[in-house]
Amino acid sequence: MSLFPQALLVDGFAWPWVLAAIVLPIAIHLLPARSTQGPALKVPWTQRLQAIAKGAPGRGKAVRFPWLLLCAWMLLCLAAARPQRLGPEIAPAQAGRDLQLVLDLSASMGQEDMQLGGGAVDRLTAAKAVLSDFIDRRAGDRLGLIVFGDRAFALTPLTADRDSVRQQLNDTQLGLVGRSTALGDAMGLATKRLQAQPAKQRVVIVLTDGMSNSGILDPQRAAQIAHDAGVRIYTIAFGGDGQGVSLFGFQLPLGGGDEVDEDGLRKIAETTGGRFYRARDADELAGIYSQIDRLEPTRHAGLPLRPRIELYPWPLGMAMGIGLLALWLRGRRR
Repeated sequence: MSLFPQALLVDGFAWPWVLAAIVLPIAIHLLPARSTQGPALKVPWTQRLQAIAKGAPGRGKAVRFPWLLLCAWMLLCLAAARPQRLGPEIAPAQAGRDLQLVLDLSASMGQEDMQLGGGAVDRLTAAKAVLSDFIDRRAGDRLGLIVFGDRAFALTPLTADRDSVRQQLNDTQLGLVGRSTALGDAMGLATKRLQAQPAKQRVVIVLTDGMSNSGILDPQRAAQIAHDAGVRIYTIAFGGDGQGVSLFGFQLPLGGGDEVDEDGLRKIAETTGGRFYRARDADELAGIYSQIDRLEPTRHAGLPLRPRIELYPWPLGMAMGIGLLALWLRGRRR
């Protein structure tokens, strides 16, 4: 099929105000002519010039083609307005991953058994510092943040706006969603939010420091649901070997604290095809996130767009052709 008919399909103009110039030649033509009282120049052959102007016998009357010039002018104005046509919709592919971050906000995350910047800090503060650095390195990825305690809540949906995710992370506080550990509910919520994504992009990273002791959904059952939905879960057991208290900069261990459920977290990772990690300090946690950062990237479609195709060469070429035709006809008449 010829491209010429497609060029006539115009969806809009980049500079539509230029089209107002089309009426300029018509307006000038309609202006009343200025009358003079007498000849501007007196010459001996005045009568002869008047005879030529009136079409005296033996002299050809000047023939012009104003309609060709008007046509060329209209086409030039049309080209200057930049006619455009919307091309077919395309969705460019983008390299990246869809990662659902799941963070434990239970009471045990307040234990000050971590070292950060030369001082003792609680587990949540250390986790925030490492997670913030991890988020900064995820250019091109879409991240979501889920926190859990007595219940699980989604703070941010999957988004490429890393600043929003980081801000929500920094605003989290201990006890924000309760003091218990509803790990199964958090995994179930993360799985539900990833079901709409392609199978190879469904990745969940869970950071917790205790055993699940709350919620409706059992963690192992949640792992099986995630496996059936094609979601890979990477579990990170975070925290020291026991609880402790900081006194004058020294860490004093206390017994009787909840132990990290390493076996349960390992089984969750194995069931879903992910990996289990153990971090006893902030440095180990940073190394774990560096390993996760080296996951093979997946691809997801970018926002669909319709490119604008410039059509001005068509009216411009036609105007040039009509102009050349007018010159040829004028030369032939002469």
